[in-house]
Amino acid sequence: MKLPGPDHPITITPNPKRVRVTADGVVIAETTHALTLKEASYPAVQYVPRQDANMALLARTERTTHCPYKGDASYFSVKANGKTLDNAIWTYETPFPAMAEISGHLAFYPDKVKIEEVA
Repeated sequence: MKLPGPDHPITITPNPKRVRVTADGVVIAETTHALTLKEASYPAVQYVPRQDANMALLARTERTTHCPYKGDASYFSVKANGKTLDNAIWTYETPFPAMAEISGHLAFYPDKVKIEEVA
């Protein structure tokens, strides 16, 4: 486990805007409680509370990955309009203590779904 610091900063802040995630026009998640995670030089990621996602459209997969800063990630595929988007979502169900805020949240690959801030 590594801790964020000056060499690898990670910040988590509430996003004051409404975040909507869609796949092929189907709303997968919509929330006013997203968290914006900024990690080093990577693009910012919106973490959406699981309760604001349509979990009926998601299917857990066998894929797992490890981040030395956040912990072990699990993955979900999205099933919408007869299509399956494999491993389009990741989640840290038991993140390391420094990243505890993102527990119970889902993050989405922007090349697989549409993520937008809406009025």
